[in-house]
Amino acid sequence: MAGMNEIEVFRYHLQPGYIFSSLEPALISTVVGSCVAVCLFDRRLQFGGMNHFLYSKVPWRGKTTAQYGDVALPALIRIMTHQGSRVQDLEAQLFGGAARSLDDHWDMGLKNVKVARKILKKNGIPIVSEDVGGVKGRRLIYHTRTNETVVMKTHRLRRGDYYPYRFRLAQP
Repeated sequence: MAGMNEIEVFRYHLQPGYIFSSLEPALISTVVGSCVAVCLFDRRLQFGGMNHFLYSKVPWRGKTTAQYGDVALPALIRIMTHQGSRVQDLEAQLFGGAARSLDDHWDMGLKNVKVARKILKKNGIPIVSEDVGGVKGRRLIYHTRTNETVVMKTHRLRRGDYYPYRFRLAQP
């Protein structure tokens, strides 16, 4: 049971190719390697959202899903404006975009980061924090009310990393 000063927080594990935004406080967790997660926060209304995309650009028109950054990021912006945000009140945090190895010549992670930066710049949304590139995967937890993010880096992502985190309350 939450104390009188505590806010009940919804918990959501964001899978690749999905988007989540909430006016109510939420903890969003996700895991990225070469994928990118963008957290948007509305400074005026004090709420945020996140997307998680695998690829930078849609290869053909019939494939317009949130698996692609050029679809996922504009969609998150649109969702938040439908929830009352003004684009000028948004700020972004950017995570992921790791290379598969140090000699990865087809750097999908770098392409994902570039498309996110391009779309954010086009919309005038500043990037206030980022942890991108390298060769390590990242486990993220983002609080939509405070705009705080916890980033845990790992040398190797394991199958279990992709399953929802279990948030356990302290036992009395």
